[in-house]
Amino acid sequence: MPEPARAVLEIVKRNRIDVVSTLPCEKLSALLQLVAADRALRHVGLTREENGVGISAGVALASGRPLMIIQSTGIGNLINALMSLTLTYRLPLPILASWRGVHDEQIEAQVPLGERLPALLAALGVNYTIIGSAAQLDLLDMVIQDSFLRERPHIALISPRAWVPEAQAQEAPPVCPQKPMTVRYSRAGDAPELTRYEAIRIISEYLADEAIIVNIGVPSKELYAARDRALNFYMLGSMGQATPIGLGVALKTKRETIVLEGDGSLLMGCCLPTVATISPENLTIICLDNGTCGSTGDQPTPFTGDLTAMALSAGIANTRAARTEKELRAALAQRYDKPGPRFLQVMVKPGNATVANIPLTAEVIKQRFMAALKYA
Repeated sequence: MPEPARAVLEIVKRNRIDVVSTLPCEKLSALLQLVAADRALRHVGLTREENGVGISAGVALASGRPLMIIQSTGIGNLINALMSLTLTYRLPLPILASWRGVHDEQIEAQVPLGERLPALLAALGVNYTIIGSAAQLDLLDMVIQDSFLRERPHIALISPRAWVPEAQAQEAPPVCPQKPMTVRYSRAGDAPELTRYEAIRIISEYLADEAIIVNIGVPSKELYAARDRALNFYMLGSMGQATPIGLGVALKTKRETIVLEGDGSLLMGCCLPTVATISPENLTIICLDNGTCGSTGDQPTPFTGDLTAMALSAGIANTRAARTEKELRAALAQRYDKPGPRFLQVMVKPGNATVANIPLTAEVIKQRFMAALKYA
């Protein structure tokens, strides 16, 4: 039998997985090294597990084949995104999770969630399979195939027994890359001129054949009212996942992809470093910044900094800000003058337009978006 990590990699590749999102676990270190080194796979390093759910959703919407490799504790972080995004839209997502807290565990804090995880997943109606030893790793074929056949998440809980004995590759510590970046930055202090709905209506005028991912709640309803189109992906839940979904779509299509973000969602997601690292040239993030969580009653966000500066510090050099209609139209007219990723902060007034709910189910939103993305 091949060493366990190599056997798992062969199963992943045999099932035509093309984007693998990961967070580290010492039990998985040999597998993670193989995944990162394999040029047939697009490896995405995550800062948060729920961002992997969003990225994987975008990959699946663009007809790719995503997979996540994480530690089981991270399942506690991604549950809401898994339920409100992956399950709601019926998207495939196989997850290989190192099952901590149940076998020869040396870290006390791993035990409470680890012991209860199967019961938790069962209560949520999330499919899972326990891999108790290396001899059961072939079950991963079934896990991956079930996920794609039935369009649902399926989690493999892999016991540390499966990796014993597993020789870990001994390599020199990696040298952190230092990417050169020259930026010019100034912060305007004028009050915003536009409401969010007015900004969305202006943005809708400039849409051609771009795919657009729209933040949850009222922003999705406002874009639907302004200009509904099949290439609009309306989010019904999973706050914080707009940018991850857009990143996943951009990874699997050459089509320009736009994310209509909100400042509250962006602050929750913490995905900008991943965007900068992957650096897709066809991704534009437009953050409609009203300083509040608008859809939930305009509660102020706990942030007094500058989101453009935050994008710059994450490593996104192509940034811009707009506070007036003239500045917004100029930014939109010039949006493709430089390759992405691009970040546009649009300062808008708090408040929501009075618009109707979107009369489309999650399944209809998904199916028409995928068809338009593929054939339009």
